[in-house]
Amino acid sequence: MRGQSPAAEILRTLVAIPTPSSISNLPLIEWVREFLEPLGWQVELFAYRDEAGVEKANLIARPGGALAGDFIDLAFICHTDTVPFEAGWPLATVLTEREGHLHGCGACDVKGSLACFLAAASALRDNGIAPGVALILTADEEIGCRGMERQLAASNLRIGAAIVSEPTSLRPGVAGKGYGLARITVTGREAHSAFPQQGVSAISIAARLIARLEDGFQAEGTDALFDPSRTTLNIGVIEGGSAKNIIPGRCSFVVEWRAIPGQEQASILTYLKSMAGEAQRAEPRARIVFETLRAELGFAPAVGGELRERLAALLPGEPVGISFGSEASRVAPVAREVIVIGPGDMRTAHSDRECVPTAELALWTETLGSLLGARADGENGPDYGGIAGALSG
Repeated sequence: MRGQSPAAEILRTLVAIPTPSSISNLPLIEWVREFLEPLGWQVELFAYRDEAGVEKANLIARPGGALAGDFIDLAFICHTDTVPFEAGWPLATVLTEREGHLHGCGACDVKGSLACFLAAASALRDNGIAPGVALILTADEEIGCRGMERQLAASNLRIGAAIVSEPTSLRPGVAGKGYGLARITVTGREAHSAFPQQGVSAISIAARLIARLEDGFQAEGTDALFDPSRTTLNIGVIEGGSAKNIIPGRCSFVVEWRAIPGQEQASILTYLKSMAGEAQRAEPRARIVFETLRAELGFAPAVGGELRERLAALLPGEPVGISFGSEASRVAPVAREVIVIGPGDMRTAHSDRECVPTAELALWTETLGSLLGARADGENGPDYGGIAGALSG
């Protein structure tokens, strides 16, 4: 990819390092450390083994002179893992350009964002970066933000403003929906299908319950920041039965919901549990069990919003709310302001269509130069604004 921008060249290297959540992210983490340390950054690794015993690490990097544990004025947060890529995508780890877009696994989710940060940091060098800036890299975001959860438990992070990297086409995601999962398991009674009166069909009970759940669900209000603007509910997984000629004795399904910030998770859980209870009373021969798997709060726009104002001055896109999950919900309790933003469109991610526009890479690199810079004189070069200093004040 001769002649590409520095961010594109860095992205080519990052995409070439496979990092699906099932394997170690250490090769990418080490590459980033070797990139930043010659620029004067202090890099700290937080190693751990995941549930399968795979070695992984989170990373916190700060410009020279900053101390571990210092208050972070502006945190740039980026997960290192990707979803698995199919064998039918032979060029998943080879960055390729087509019609102004760079294609590859992780190109927009979210190695493109990391490439822009590293390109901006390299251009500024350590003496041009505000000391309150930090880069935070995490593992295992794609399987439940487990790396960030470990990082928050292991360190006392205190953050003024946080940029959480996700592909938003460079529109600031100033609010995020909450996320919930629950499993409902129906246990009936198996019997030969020639004698259905001797059995209790768990699939039939589950099907009627699913229909009632979907038909009776009422979202509480709307929020114009989001598309769709309401809380949504989805039945994404259903499992049951053992053979075509056996009355199924077991069926389970997973309910997923994404709640706008104004709707409490407790109200959704109450609704789901009450509907499961009604189904149990309607069919006492069966057993219906409700399990809460996840119930995560979203985040609302920050009061004040210095980072939002700065981004509005640098980028053309209007603020939005994000309906997909991100580490922002984990970071929001320890930060004054959280914004989800990055180049690329989430609708191409998690597929062999994943790509990032070269124009957005260039614009985000330029924007990060302004956000990270310590200088604000504008006389001997670009006016880098120095948002980090403004936020600390």
